[in-house]
Amino acid sequence: IFLLITFQRFSMGFRSGDWAGHDRVLIWWSSVHTLIYLAVCLHLTRRTIRIWLKRDSGQYWPSIYHTMSASCSCMSFNPETRRLSVGMENGTISEFILSEDYNKMTPERTYEAHQGKVTVVLFVLEMEWVLSTGQDKNLTWHCSESGTQLGLYRTIAWVSGLQFDVETRHAFVGDHSGQVTILKLEQDSCSLVTTFKGHTGNVTALCWDPAQRVLFSGSSDHSIIMWDIGGRKGTAIELQGHNDKVQGLCYAPHTRQLISCSSDGGIVIWNMDVTRQETPEWLDSDSCQKCEQPFFWNFKQMWDSKKIGLRQHHCRKCGQAVCGKCSAKRSTIPLMGFEFEVRVCDSCHESITEEDRAPTATFHDSKHSIVYMHYEPTTGWLLTSGADKVVKVRQTRPDTFTKCTWVVNIS
Repeated sequence: IFLLITFQRFSMGFRSGDWAGHDRVLIWWSSVHTLIYLAVCLHLTRRTIRIWLKRDSGQYWPSIYHTMSASCSCMSFNPETRRLSVGMENGTISEFILSEDYNKMTPERTYEAHQGKVTVVLFVLEMEWVLSTGQDKNLTWHCSESGTQLGLYRTIAWVSGLQFDVETRHAFVGDHSGQVTILKLEQDSCSLVTTFKGHTGNVTALCWDPAQRVLFSGSSDHSIIMWDIGGRKGTAIELQGHNDKVQGLCYAPHTRQLISCSSDGGIVIWNMDVTRQETPEWLDSDSCQKCEQPFFWNFKQMWDSKKIGLRQHHCRKCGQAVCGKCSAKRSTIPLMGFEFEVRVCDSCHESITEEDRAPTATFHDSKHSIVYMHYEPTTGWLLTSGADKVVKVRQTRPDTFTKCTWVVNIS
């Protein structure tokens, strides 16, 4: 059985640049017998959930067409219980149970979770919790058995990424201020563990690897940061390989690869089975740390030396403050996450060998503007959904990246 679930959202007053008419795949799951896609279709006139079964002919046909009471904004699916949780624009979360043949969807429960649009919903089977975040800047968790709210935490900005670790009960929350917050959730309370600040843009995607105890965060600043939670050393590895906003992150534990995508359609597969280095802190100085020429705010040295002040730059390898003349060369530094050429000082450029420049990532073009992505490690299938209302499925291997196996138009 092959299954595709989509929903379409009704919304008024779209401005230029909003996701009018765009599709978003939120999650998909597969086993030996079943493949489930969950996708979002943002549409101006309809607000429906559709379940598509893949027939023997290879084509998808809707088996369920359900109209919601409000516009849908996010969802999650649990394959063991066949529980579908749908967050909506009015702040409520509706739960449904799908039949074994995926031809019927029975309403189970409704949670009055938020005062604004639900941005992320996550069902945790082991805890029987429904975690959700909204534009009201609240993180809430409800008991899925009774429907009662167990706890609430107020964030500093509305949340755009949420991950949960069952073993430690840690919730990882990424918000629009660019901050990642770690919370310890209890049955009826929570405590702040720590916060990470590394992005200059809002956090757009989170991915948690429970085996390596590593958290990946993607941002609108085009960067990815790998936070070493398990090492307890505060290590943060930066990955620079996108030219646009990072839209999705998935980790392949068997091959130790990180898969990232951006809104310009780029897909990057990072080899994380290498020893990576932290990017250095940028040093402060009133003059070039190579030639000692004053920078333009250093009036005293400019007057004493009778020289015009220079603009300050930084070497990406050593972090020293340098002038343009002393940092005119460019180089990739893959082990530090710089897959594109960046500014380096002359001495660092000489120290970088061809072996150091060997790429640790491969780059691919999805041929559509990606809105969401999901990777299924057991099959190696990578699914992307784009603004063109098309869902694409590719087969990925450690050494290959195939063309689309299936293309599904869900408009």
